[in-house]
Order: sequence, then structure tokens, then C-alpha cells
Amino acid sequence: MSIVLVLVGLALLVVGGEFLVRSSVAMSFKFKISKLVIGMTVVSFATSAPELLVSLQAALDGNSDIALGNIIGSNIANIGLVLGITAIISPIVVDRSFYRLNWPMMMLVSIALYYFLKNDNVLSFIEGLILFISLLVFLVILIKSAARERTAEIEELDDSLQQVSNFKIILWLIIGGAALYFGSEWLVDGAQQLAKSVGVSDYAISVTVIAIGTSVPELAASVIAALKQEKAISLGNLIGSNIFNIASVLGLTAMIKPIVVNPDTPEILSTNIFWMIGFSAVLLPMLFILKKYQISRIKGAILVLGYAVFMVLIFR
Repeated sequence: MSIVLVLVGLALLVVGGEFLVRSSVAMSFKFKISKLVIGMTVVSFATSAPELLVSLQAALDGNSDIALGNIIGSNIANIGLVLGITAIISPIVVDRSFYRLNWPMMMLVSIALYYFLKNDNVLSFIEGLILFISLLVFLVILIKSAARERTAEIEELDDSLQQVSNFKIILWLIIGGAALYFGSEWLVDGAQQLAKSVGVSDYAISVTVIAIGTSVPELAASVIAALKQEKAISLGNLIGSNIFNIASVLGLTAMIKPIVVNPDTPEILSTNIFWMIGFSAVLLPMLFILKKYQISRIKGAILVLGYAVFMVLIFR
């Protein structure tokens, strides 16, 4: 039954996220917001909704292991699994915005998260607010830079959403909201039951099963884009969700309910958060070895291999 809850929960999160993105984009068109802003803010926030609901539901249930494990595991999976597999299929050329803006910001929020948690084993309201404000400042800088250089690679927006009726937008919002609510609740319940049945911690399940599950839509989209080779795949867009996961998901969750580190899972701060920081940090030197300014197939294979080692160590 636990596996069924996890699978149904993940399916509902995917469906709910899709409806929320479509309704949010359609609503943004109604308010005549530019495509650049929609692509970089509205879509990004909406696609972070599944992770937000899972972490928030877990935090409200008093299960910080799942709240933290979901984000730490997702960030590791985004680089080791999603980026690695995508690069193996089609090498990724890196643009300047990656090492000027995206990478420094990803490292900044990752290290800040470690410091906040290590300091007193709690991610408090103030610390969550700091993370969220830093995200808003980053987005303003990113949008201004993209508009000035006119080189922004944003997600393709469906122009037909400009013609959607108000009734449809409201209906999509209701469907998306309901699917996200029940999906997050069933996923968290199923993960807890699954952890007990196989004799591992909630954290181990969240940092692997849940993390991979919430990264599946991004993996699918990246792989399809790589296979079709219809457009350049931006490394900035691929790792952008890591910034949102920490600054938006954990930031907002901590503002609603502080996230406390479980003393029974010391590996959160002693090991796994360093894996997350390590996967993020290694991307910069990777750009300057072998083929410069490119994540080649060999580099992608190294990332996937690193992720496989991480998974083995989790369950050893």
C-alpha cells in the first residue's frame, strides 16, 4: 500500500504542477506581464510547487527529515542525474550567465543553508526570509541582465494560453491545487510507511525515492530537448531549480514553520549536505578541463557515476 501511495502521490504532483504552470502563465498573460518575466519567475515558482507542498506538508507533520531530504536529494539529483544524463545524450555548451550569476548564487544559498542549519540545527523564520529575499534580488538582477543582453534562454511559452478564458484559469487552479495538496499528503504518508516497511529512515527515502520522483519531470523535459536537439539546453536553466529549491521552497517553508534538524539523522549535516555542495562546486572546474565551457559526454558520465556512488552510500 505504501508504494501505491508514493506512486499516486508523485503522479498527482506531476499533474498538479502542470495545471498550476498553465494557469499561472495564462493568468500572467491576462495581466500583460512580459514573456521574459513569466519564463524566469512565474514558471519557475510554479514548477517548484510540488517540492514546496511536499516539504511544507512534511514540516507541518513534524517530519523535518522529509522536508530537508526532499530538497537536498533533489538538488543532488538535478546535477548528478538530470544534468549528467542530459550531457551524455547531448553535450551542453555553457553560457556566461552560468559562472557570472547562476553558479555563484547556487553556491551562496547552498552554503548559507548549511550555515543556518549548523548554527543551531534550525532553519528559522528569519533565516527563511533571508533566503527568500536573496532569491527575489537574484531574479531582479537576472531579468535586468537578460533584458539588457537579450540572450535569455527561457522556457518556450505556449502562446495559445493568451486566449484562455477566466473560467478555465480558475478550473485549472482548482485542479492543480487539489492535485498538489492530495499528492503531497499521500506522498509523505506513503514515504513514511515505506521507510518503516523496508527498515530505513524517512530521510533515506526522501533523499532518494522522493527526490528522484520530484526530479522526473525536469529529467524528462531535458532528455526530450537533448534528443530533439531543437534548441540549446541552458545549464543555467537546468540548475536554476536548485536555487529555487533552497531559497524558495525551504525559505517559504521555514517562514510558515521552522525546520528542525532531527538529531536521529546526523548525516544530514555531517555528510549529505556536503554531497549537495560538492556536486554544485565541481561544475565550475569542470568547465575548464578537457573541452572548455562545455559539459561533455565524459563529464556527464562522471556526474552520473558520482550520483550512483551517493545512492550506494545512502543504503549501505
